[in-house]
Order: sequence, then C-alpha cells, then structure tokens
Amino acid sequence: MTDEQTLAVNAAIHTASAAAAAVGAGLAQLPGSDSVPIIAIQTTMVIAIGKAFGKTLNESTAKAAVGTTTATLVGRGISQFLLGWIPGVGNALNATTAAGVTEALGWAIATDFDKGLL
Repeated sequence: MTDEQTLAVNAAIHTASAAAAAVGAGLAQLPGSDSVPIIAIQTTMVIAIGKAFGKTLNESTAKAAVGTTTATLVGRGISQFLLGWIPGVGNALNATTAAGVTEALGWAIATDFDKGLL
C-alpha cells in the first residue's frame, strides 16, 4: 500500500469501527437490532477502501464482501444473546465486538485489495 492508500484505509476503517461501536453500544439491550445499521456502516467502509485503491464498487459488491463475516456475526449474536441485555456489561461487550468485527473486516478487505484479489 502506498502512504496515501494507508491514510485513506486507516480513516475509513477507524471511522467505521467507531460508528459500529456506537451503534452496538446504543442498541445492546435490543438483540439483533444493530445488525442492519452495522452492515450499512461496513458496506460504506468497503466502498471507501475500494476507492482508496482506485476501484469503484457498487453497493451489491460491497455487501458481498461484508457477507464474508457471517460466521463472526453469528458469534456476535450469541454473545449478545447471552450478555447483551445486561445494562453496562452488554453495552460494553456489544460495542467492543462490533468495533472489533468491523476493524477485522476492514483490514481483511484492504489486504485483499492490496494483493489484487478484489
């Protein structure tokens, strides 16, 4: 990655991770209610990462890339079901998990773009 790409990718990933954490924390007591906004945040992030590499992605392509995290989202769902309803603990757990999943997805996608796989 060039320095310019690294800056753009960092900005996209960290902004999306912070937004996902905020959504996750805010909706922790309503299991599953954060999935749609978090997927929208991740889709926007993937489009921004693609742009950093000179690629124009449509929403469908970006959603397909986001779909690769389905197993992780299932894990999020389980932790949210078990502890997400507990005020404070659930909010922190949900925020941390949402940010971590988004961060991991972003760097995986950026690595694939950098290697020319996407």
